[in-house]
Amino acid sequence: MRLFLFSLCIASLAASTSASDLHVGATTVDITPDRPVALDGQMHVRISEKPETHIFATALGLESREGDRVLDQAIMVSCDIVAIREGLIELVREKARDRLPGFDLNKLVLNATHTHTAPVTMKGDRYSLLGKKVMLPMEYTDFLVERIVAAAAQSWEQRKPAKAGWGQGQAVIAQNRRATYADGTAKMYGPTNVPEFRGIEGYEDHNLEVLFFWDLNNTLIATAVNVPCPSQEVEGLKVIHADFWDPVRRQLRERHGKDLHILAWTGAGGDQVPRPMYGKAADERMRRLRGLTRLEEVARRVVRGWEEAYEGAKLEPVTGAVLQHQTKKIDLPWRKVTEKELADAQKAVEQYKDDPKEQWKYLWNQGVVDRYETEKSGKAGVFQMELHALRLGDVAIATNEFELFTDYGVQMKARSPAVQTFLIQLTGSGGYLPTPRAVAGGSYSAIIQSSRVGPEGGQALVDETVKAFNDLWPAPDAKETSK
Repeated sequence: MRLFLFSLCIASLAASTSASDLHVGATTVDITPDRPVALDGQMHVRISEKPETHIFATALGLESREGDRVLDQAIMVSCDIVAIREGLIELVREKARDRLPGFDLNKLVLNATHTHTAPVTMKGDRYSLLGKKVMLPMEYTDFLVERIVAAAAQSWEQRKPAKAGWGQGQAVIAQNRRATYADGTAKMYGPTNVPEFRGIEGYEDHNLEVLFFWDLNNTLIATAVNVPCPSQEVEGLKVIHADFWDPVRRQLRERHGKDLHILAWTGAGGDQVPRPMYGKAADERMRRLRGLTRLEEVARRVVRGWEEAYEGAKLEPVTGAVLQHQTKKIDLPWRKVTEKELADAQKAVEQYKDDPKEQWKYLWNQGVVDRYETEKSGKAGVFQMELHALRLGDVAIATNEFELFTDYGVQMKARSPAVQTFLIQLTGSGGYLPTPRAVAGGSYSAIIQSSRVGPEGGQALVDETVKAFNDLWPAPDAKETSK
């Protein structure tokens, strides 16, 4: 029995360290537009009046080597925008081809923080600019692509031997935003102070997962902060704003160095928001006593959780952390349109089609009608998603393209073989991915207009992600563990 336990300890140690060297580079670039832009994230037109804060793209370059031989690599870029819209990653990879010789561009991945006060990057006429003199969406997209490519290239060029660490803190940021009622319905941001209110629909994940990277002189150079909640504290403003990531970055740099690069990773939080659904009076009183705005309060909690994680992680830096990076396309079934959903969408199409101010809602509903027609023709097909699964020492990292409801993230974390698991949503533009309970309750984020992939696809995504993790953590050989 003692020999068995000893062999397991050796196996665990080998997972964290190896003969390989980890090389790390990181860069932060400003992606703030210099002119007014249409703002993304709402169903109506908003034109930015000023930059309340700057917004950034932060790139992290990772490479494991054994001598001169490259074992694996990754470049991960977090962006202060609402989503990685369709076609954006392809534009970045194409532009980066000449800037990243020798790098596998399929292992470059982008994620969005989901701030609702950042420029529109989507094509088409969904957002009408109504004649205002603003930077057009594709003009901003071209600027953004150039800045992301510059960040990726700089992070890659600056990589050098480094140490890695990981830790977990707790921060009550995520608040499930779907209220449920006596009649079985649910509503995003629904009232909770009414007799019909029965509860909050889903789970909230308050774990804060953090990665740390030091150079060989023990200087902290980069950190990745995984918050299972989108940055939507100031979502309705007509300004450019990085939301709670702005005060988080400022406070961490004040404490740990002005050159610290901070990646903002949004975890599974499609049904979450950083604002309370009840207990608001007590929350407001405590903020008044502390002298903090709600944005500052959220930042205080993130920074405090980060410090908790750092206190532990700095005691166990890993010089030769194993890096493995798998990427593959997975097929997820489309959510099928019911007859009632079709009728509701057709009614909305008729209501909005001739109103230029409601093009967002018109196209949102027309998309459902088009999907139904595609299904009836037998050409529905599947939603193909690019999945990235990484192992860094004892840490697992996986991406998805959705606003993924938290219950799916909890499943992935619970079934993961890793000591600690990071989930990064919004690496594409897949829309909301609701749970069966949410679909039954209805309302925005769970209705067919909000969701291209439904619960069947959500479960398939969980299973594919866990399978990818298990491939990175092969079961120990039975003969070895029995010695």
